[in-house]
Amino acid sequence: MTDHTPSQGHANAAEAPLIQVRQAVLDDLPTLAHLFDAYRQFYQKPSNVEGARDFLRARFNHGESVSFLAFDGPTPVGFAQLYPSFSSVSMARTFVLNDLYVVASHRRRGVGAQLLAAATAHARALGAVRVTLTTDVRNTTAQATYQAKGWQRDEAFYVYHFHLA
Repeated sequence: MTDHTPSQGHANAAEAPLIQVRQAVLDDLPTLAHLFDAYRQFYQKPSNVEGARDFLRARFNHGESVSFLAFDGPTPVGFAQLYPSFSSVSMARTFVLNDLYVVASHRRRGVGAQLLAAATAHARALGAVRVTLTTDVRNTTAQATYQAKGWQRDEAFYVYHFHLA
């Protein structure tokens, strides 16, 4: 996927900037690393741009994820990152939308919805049967966006973690 349909973030189209969403490439690594670092800080992690760059470079080098960037003109304003997976029960490809972040100045302007649309379009194009995401139970703004875009909260399964480190 190279581009996603531009969206108007405001009711008045004359005032609204066009948001462009496209799949990230290796040359986008510096931009993506800064957004990824801000995302981690949102979740109370210390800033580590170099670590973010290394982590993302490894994902690129091994084909372990697909990232999308949102731009307001030339300014990067958000990103989403998908990880491929599979459902044994469905015997089909799935994706985990592990990361979605929009800079504070562009929240509630449709950027998150654009990133969701790009991620689901990519998964659909590859024949996936679903995209799964998790979010903090206190992140009601994100939850409202997901529900408004047709995402359904799981009522059948609990998530368990076994921490190794």
